[in-house]
Amino acid sequence: MSDMSGLQPEHFHWQMEGSVATIRLARPERKNPLTFESYAELRDTFRALVYADDVDVVLFLPNEGNFCSGGDVHDIIGPLTKMDMKGLLNFTRMTGDLVKAMLGCGKPVISAVDGVAVGAGAIITMASDMRLATPEAKTAFLFTRVGLAGCDMGACAMLPRIIGQGRAAELLYTGRAMTAEEGERWGYFNRLVAAKDLETEALALAARIAAGPNFAHSITKTQLNHEWSMSPEQAIEAEAQAQAICMQTQDFHRAYEAFVAKEKPVFEGN
Repeated sequence: MSDMSGLQPEHFHWQMEGSVATIRLARPERKNPLTFESYAELRDTFRALVYADDVDVVLFLPNEGNFCSGGDVHDIIGPLTKMDMKGLLNFTRMTGDLVKAMLGCGKPVISAVDGVAVGAGAIITMASDMRLATPEAKTAFLFTRVGLAGCDMGACAMLPRIIGQGRAAELLYTGRAMTAEEGERWGYFNRLVAAKDLETEALALAARIAAGPNFAHSITKTQLNHEWSMSPEQAIEAEAQAQAICMQTQDFHRAYEAFVAKEKPVFEGN
């Protein structure tokens, strides 16, 4: 296993709050855009999280009132117009690999959204397990507005599962912003929180999850992702096997012993 507490990324801000890792994208003066380098560094970080035993939850936070303005127009969009097909496919696969790494990292991921979360920034929120937002948050899958398809980084697979096919289709065809109120009503956001309370609420949610049985949480995340493509019969069998594994953990025994003693269990993730 690896230790992530000493991570010093070049292209985003990383901080540990206990076993909660917080990420803030950089360059707030540009509303925190992504670059080729930050995409790759985020991808590699989430790949490494699979083996990190000191991180239980990952929390994306806004930076100075905005979440992420997507791919930087000058650093990414401009160079893409000059690439050949092989270079373009290398890029689109890399961006998709960030989503795959987030889904496969084994840790619950929470996004706390304020201001703009557009393009790839919206995708990061979509690929998170839970989402909080301020009433001012605006989330847009705006690929069509730059002449591209809405099927970017898994959006056509994942967004309909969160908000429904028709609503997802509207956002992906028009590129318009989903308001925070729509996002909460449609089930995209778990809840809306005043801007002054967003980070406190998000950290409290992350801490609550981190205090739980974290090996079991990793199994829950795996099943939430894998069962998309299973029949009900396959899913029920997969969950039977997964739960039998969790019943062998010490946390399961701790919970039972605490219940018998009329105490609150203290989980250790093993």
